[in-house]
Amino acid sequence: MPYNIAMTSDFFYPQPGGVESHIYQLATKLRDRGHKVIIITHSYQTRHGVRYLTNGLKVYYVPFFVIYRESTFPTVFSFFPIFRNIIIRENIEIVHGHASMSSLCHEAILHARTMGLRTCFTDHSLFGFSDAGSILANKLLKFTLSDVDHVICVSHTCKENTVLRAALDPSMVSVIPNAVVAENFQPDPNAASKTHITIVVISRLFYNKGTDLLVAAIPRICELHPSVHFIIAGSGPKAIDLEQMLEEHMLQDRVSMVGPVRHEEVRDVMVRGHIYLHPSLTEAFGTVLVEAASCGLYVVCTRVGGIPEVLPSHMTVFARPEEDDLVNATSRAIKEIRMGRVRTDKFHEQVKSMYSWTDVAERTERVYEGICRGERVGLMERLKRYYGCGVWAGKLFVLCVVVDYLIWVLLEFLFPRSNIDIARGWPRKAVGTGERSTRRDRSRRREGVLVEEENARN
Repeated sequence: MPYNIAMTSDFFYPQPGGVESHIYQLATKLRDRGHKVIIITHSYQTRHGVRYLTNGLKVYYVPFFVIYRESTFPTVFSFFPIFRNIIIRENIEIVHGHASMSSLCHEAILHARTMGLRTCFTDHSLFGFSDAGSILANKLLKFTLSDVDHVICVSHTCKENTVLRAALDPSMVSVIPNAVVAENFQPDPNAASKTHITIVVISRLFYNKGTDLLVAAIPRICELHPSVHFIIAGSGPKAIDLEQMLEEHMLQDRVSMVGPVRHEEVRDVMVRGHIYLHPSLTEAFGTVLVEAASCGLYVVCTRVGGIPEVLPSHMTVFARPEEDDLVNATSRAIKEIRMGRVRTDKFHEQVKSMYSWTDVAERTERVYEGICRGERVGLMERLKRYYGCGVWAGKLFVLCVVVDYLIWVLLEFLFPRSNIDIARGWPRKAVGTGERSTRRDRSRRREGVLVEEENARN
């Protein structure tokens, strides 16, 4: 049975990244399976209002103030009027939020539950438990997930982390990993240099991505291996540290910094290398590792978070998140490549058989089916759930929910649903026979369209 789904997050195109790619690919495959999917995110510099992507995916770029790393300023209630208008216009049944640090995601789930909609949340990150930022983020997550229908995590490590942070029942958390469009990451044996080993790094240049480790390790690797060159792609506040390191050690001729690259250009950068280096300090999954292996690169990465779950051992060399171990692991990988012990030419087909967005969409669809079969929860039951979140936090959460409910009642009175135009939907794709869903099951009445031939067929 097809559903009308709204995916909500602060993180979406044109910004590149793993969460952004995940939302786009999942939405595309769900549309291929006959579902209606829209994206709700904040406006970017050149994108405002409603846009249609090339495959017909509809995106609402809502004008909200961005405060840090593309996260909007949390207002709790000011998003409700426009969110309600979008939900009614598009006949949305399921709201699917992405990313723990997305304010729009948390607010959308709160408002959706107030409106009686089904909700789902996907966590893409790992967080600690001791520093002030993590404590606040965990309390916010507990608030949101106290009244969500189901949670999806991208790795088993991520699931354990989320269950502990939000005090969840593990049975309501599923693990559905990221995937890769293998056809977009074909290897090219002729693109890489035949005279020297090239190590590729594609990452946001932030502390949590291990940029400080990279700054410390590159001079030592270059000193140990005179024929090794680096290509570094990405942007961020740590880029200045890399540039200063190149100046200090005079490595400009061996380290090329190409700056930010669009997702469609990632493959062209990767195929120029032999090894992919990923020094991250924390990672829930690491889609870029799958993309690198698909391009035929030998992967050197830190053994943190969900990274050990991503690729089999013959494709990777693991290191502790320490300078010495990272240098040693990279040296081992360079030696393996030089001696021809690693069959990187086999990686692409192996990755293609392991990861598929179609499989991710099918598993997500089963989550939707499960939450739509569940019983609906009334306001008093919701308040009980929030009240149990803490001595002081519980009372604050209850107050937020009550105010949200009163705002909803006021909006229903001031702006009746009957006065909101229903948006015409993009034509749904016919569902393949292997998915066993007929055109009749696609239920066009959700779009406000009456299909007379259905009666004749019945």
